[in-house]
Amino acid sequence: MEPPAPRRRVTIVDVARHAQVSTTAVSKVLRNAYGASPEMRAKVRRAIDELGYRPHAGARGLRGQTYTIGVMLPDIRNPFFPEILDGITDSLEDTEYQVFLGPGCNGEKAEARVTEAMIDRGMDGIILVAPVSSRARLEHVASAVPTVVVGRHGSSPVYDSVADDDIEGAALIVSHLAGLGHHRIAHIEHHETDPTRLAEMPNARRADGYRQAMRAHGLEEWIDVVSTSYTQEGGYKGAKELLALPRRPTAVFAGADIVAMGVLEAVTEAGLSVPGDVSVAGYDNTTFAAFGPISLTSVDQAGHEMGRNAVRLLLERIADRHRPSVQVTLSPTLVPRRTTARPPA
Repeated sequence: MEPPAPRRRVTIVDVARHAQVSTTAVSKVLRNAYGASPEMRAKVRRAIDELGYRPHAGARGLRGQTYTIGVMLPDIRNPFFPEILDGITDSLEDTEYQVFLGPGCNGEKAEARVTEAMIDRGMDGIILVAPVSSRARLEHVASAVPTVVVGRHGSSPVYDSVADDDIEGAALIVSHLAGLGHHRIAHIEHHETDPTRLAEMPNARRADGYRQAMRAHGLEEWIDVVSTSYTQEGGYKGAKELLALPRRPTAVFAGADIVAMGVLEAVTEAGLSVPGDVSVAGYDNTTFAAFGPISLTSVDQAGHEMGRNAVRLLLERIADRHRPSVQVTLSPTLVPRRTTARPPA
């Protein structure tokens, strides 16, 4: 038995014949262009649905747009990044744009492979979430395709950016813990040595904010920063190190909720309780933080709004490649929960 012949692709000509309009009219509707009446749009849309017409991405690319947007996520296991992605996809729901994801894997080489692949495939724009690549690399990408950088500070004339005020967010945590009576407040940061990333990455800003806030509260002598990684394993290792100190901290500020997960594991393993023996606070206000049995105190940096702002800036950049770059900084809020309380007597 011979395999069935491949189904012929429905074309714009088929849509025009089915709707009994010209191909020019169909093209106007597809491009959302001026000159198509509401009745015309309804007829064409109905024909598209009935025939199952799909625009050919390659052909659309030759005409200048593919209606695709690439989004690079550094770590798909971090529960905060889906919040940003939800904001992106929700903002594009009523548009023709489709989102394609690529893993950056927290490395410059992996980011380069992903971004080059997105550029090669003619995507109309790229959103880079917390990229670790050099400024020169980011500007190289932005010179090839409209680009928005999310979760990284600093500015550039060629790409737009959206970030949280991480110094203020860290200050909210320290003020909360100090207000409860804690002095020995430690911080677990993501290890960083690159000078540019030390100035621009959220993890470095949060560590700076922690130090500044500790000094502001007269707690400079209790500043204690452990450098590991923004992972659950990093939080576990950092907490093990802190709990082994002769005078262990009474509170730990983990630089991200996923780090706090590891801290909670290490505290429990040590036979201690949260918050009875050690208070723990995170950052990101992920779904994990809000989960009832965990109830983690955390900083909400409005990931959904980050995604929405990124889309807004990207569509504006696609429409006008030469407009001045824009930097959006969102204000964080503290969400106190059950993992923080007064220190043990």
